[in-house]
Amino acid sequence: MQFFGKEISGRFTIPSGIITTNAKVVEKVAKEIPEVGVITTKSIGLGAREGNREPIFTQYAPGCFMNAVGLTNPGAEMFARQLSEIKIPSNKFLLTSIFGKDKDEFVEVAKILAPHSDGLELNLSCPHASGYGMAIGQDKELVKEITKAVKEVVDIPVIVKLTPNAPNIGEIAKFAVDGGAEGICAINTVGPGDYTVDGNPVLSNVRGGMSGRGVLPIGLKCVKEIADSVKVPIIGCGGIACASDVKAYEDAGASVFGVGSALIGLDSSELKEYFALLAEDLDKKTDNAGQMLKENIDMSFNKFKLVENKKLADDLSLLVFDKGIKIKPGQFVFAWIPGVGEKPFSVLDNNPLTLSIQKRGCFTEKILNLSEGATVYFRGPYGVGIERKSSKIMLVSGGCGLAALYQIAKDYGNAEVFIGARDKEHLFYAEKARKVADVHIATDDGSEGHKGFVTEILKKRLEELNQTGIVFYNCGPEPMIKAAMEIERQYTSADKIFNSVDYVTKCGVGICGSCATPDGKRACVDGPFVGGVKE
Repeated sequence: MQFFGKEISGRFTIPSGIITTNAKVVEKVAKEIPEVGVITTKSIGLGAREGNREPIFTQYAPGCFMNAVGLTNPGAEMFARQLSEIKIPSNKFLLTSIFGKDKDEFVEVAKILAPHSDGLELNLSCPHASGYGMAIGQDKELVKEITKAVKEVVDIPVIVKLTPNAPNIGEIAKFAVDGGAEGICAINTVGPGDYTVDGNPVLSNVRGGMSGRGVLPIGLKCVKEIADSVKVPIIGCGGIACASDVKAYEDAGASVFGVGSALIGLDSSELKEYFALLAEDLDKKTDNAGQMLKENIDMSFNKFKLVENKKLADDLSLLVFDKGIKIKPGQFVFAWIPGVGEKPFSVLDNNPLTLSIQKRGCFTEKILNLSEGATVYFRGPYGVGIERKSSKIMLVSGGCGLAALYQIAKDYGNAEVFIGARDKEHLFYAEKARKVADVHIATDDGSEGHKGFVTEILKKRLEELNQTGIVFYNCGPEPMIKAAMEIERQYTSADKIFNSVDYVTKCGVGICGSCATPDGKRACVDGPFVGGVKE
């Protein structure tokens, strides 16, 4: 189909802020999913923004979600460099979403990113970032002014993304077109709304934009009002999950269709299959894509009480809770302390739930200082559980990496565990590991085991064995993993080496894209153990 004069491979997009938030994920989706013809980036501002601390995403009903990411982005100059380093197929339309606090910022960001884009989406609709988005998009004169200013400095199509949180969206769309917009995207999330657990706001921002199945009627209403007011291409999004939803948006006046929250929990291969089925459903009037959705994915929180906080070092503790958790080796959970935040953790032991936590920031500092009897909320498990792939497994850990590896040894046996630590005080669970596996230890200062790197004892042991076909699982700092892989490749094929790198993981369900790997996968749904790391 044609989109602003460019022949594109498909009529779908993934709306801004969902999945394609990292340049490498953008590239992967662009190359592997032909049905997604419009590639929409996350919203990019003039300077880098950390955004809101976690939780940033929650589920308030099946298929219904709320988010307050806070316009996290690396800044226009950095994102321009990232875009210059990837290759987008010629049959894709790269729509770069931008935002600013005023007209001048929009113009500056547009000038930086336009050379790397096929079109610009002006985010005039974010409902949860104070002073941005919706605050601008509800003012029709300001919408026109910003659109006109951007059009004066770029020679590519400009699409304005509008908020449903306005009573006159059709009129606002007309002012956008009068300002030079060649297209409209509708809708952004609805709200903001509130969601609490035990009286505690889940989102750190307290309020967030609502998406998913519940906003479908609002999206359809808005697109119809826009189509009745202006005659430009419309990207319709909000609540789309299956072919009948797409058809409803088409009937309302949209020609490109954004699927967002419905993609929750889909890994990279499932994402590809979903869009292929969705296109087929539209042609054949079937509903196979809808059967793939994971709208009932569990994001609920469960209460646990801390029964032991065992201090191992000034910055390291073992936390033991009052009950167990059902989890597969390799999966992880999120720990949430209301008013403080949430972070993901590997489960060192599942019965009772035991975590090893090292101080890294304000959240880990808070949880390390909890007293016995304190309440911590957990959600999960998430990630892909490990299935036994060989009669011989070697597990290589550095730092707190044993937390992700011990359960593999416990559940599957016939394993050798290599533990690297700063010193004796930063070793944990070694005695328990010895009960289920052969254990080899290295410390930087030689206070226990070999003095030196864990990769040195790994190399020596592999030379002694001289055995091929071993499956390796590595978890720890990225430099350690790279060094381990160099050694392991001499004894096994690349497809038998799996690595868990500490990528930033915020949602756990594949939506926010923060945990992108160097090859464009999302560690939370494709991993956390994935093959390879960037050389």
